[in-house]
Amino acid sequence: MWILYALGSAFFAGVMSILAKIGIKHTDSNLATALRTIVVAVFAWLMVFIVGSQHGIASIEPKSLVFLVLSGLATGGSWLCYFRALQLGDINKVVPVDKSSTVLTMLLSFLLLGEGLTWLKAAAMVLIGAGTYLMIEPKETGTAGAEGHKWLVYAVLSAVFASLTAILGKVGIAGVESNLGTAIRTMVVLVMAWLIVFLQGKQHEIGDIDRRSWGFIALSGLATGLSWLCFYRALQLGPASVVVPIDKLSILITVAFGRLVLREKMNKRPRAGLALIVAGTLSLLL
Repeated sequence: MWILYALGSAFFAGVMSILAKIGIKHTDSNLATALRTIVVAVFAWLMVFIVGSQHGIASIEPKSLVFLVLSGLATGGSWLCYFRALQLGDINKVVPVDKSSTVLTMLLSFLLLGEGLTWLKAAAMVLIGAGTYLMIEPKETGTAGAEGHKWLVYAVLSAVFASLTAILGKVGIAGVESNLGTAIRTMVVLVMAWLIVFLQGKQHEIGDIDRRSWGFIALSGLATGLSWLCFYRALQLGPASVVVPIDKLSILITVAFGRLVLREKMNKRPRAGLALIVAGTLSLLL
C-alpha cells in the first residue's frame, strides 16, 4: 500500500512544479512560497480534523516534536531555494537537480537510520547521479553564463534541504499519525516563510499579484498538500530509501508538462540523463 501512496506523492509533486512555475512568473518567489503555504496548511489541518487525529497532539513525544520541527525548517529552506531556482531557470533543468536529493537521502538513510545499502541501491545512486549530471547543460563562459546559472546554486541547496527533510521527517513521524505530523510540519514552514517575507519587506507586494498568478499559486499549494499527505503516509509505512526515490519520479510528470505547457525543449543529452534517472529509480523497486 505504501507504494501507492508514494506514487500518488510523485504525481501531485510533478503537477505542483508546473503550477508553481506559472504562478511565480510575476511574483517574488519568497512571497509566493509564503502564500501557497497557507493553502497547504489549511488543507493539512482539514485532513487532521477529518480523520480525527487532532486529539493526538498532547500525546506526541518531545523527541518526535523536535524532529518534526526540524523537518519543517528543512522543508522551508528547500521550498525557498526551489522556487527561487524555478524563477531563475528552466523547469527541465531545475527539477532534475532538486530530485538528486535521492542520492543523499539514500546515503543518510544508510548512515543514520540503519537501512541496508545493497549493490542494487548503490548502482541506482550511480545512475541517478550520472543522469542528473547529464541534465545540467555545460556552463557558459563569461559573466552572462555565470548569471544564467544562479538557478543551479539554489537548486543544489534545495536538494540538500530536501534530503534532510526526509530523514528528519522519518524520525519525527514515528508514533505520530501521518496527517497530524504533516500539519505540524506545515505550520513550521508557514511561520518560517512569512518571517522571511516580513524581514525582506515583501508583504506590501501582495496587492500587486494578478488574478491568474493567485489562481496558480493556490492550485500549487493544493497539489503540495496532496503530495505531502501521500508522501508522509508512505514514509510512515515504508523504507525512506525507497519511498523517496519513488516520490522523485515526479520528474516525469514535470518534464512532460514542461514540454506541453511551457514549451521547454530537451535535447539528446538531458533526455539521456532523464532515462538514467528513471532507470535508477525504478531499479529500487526490484
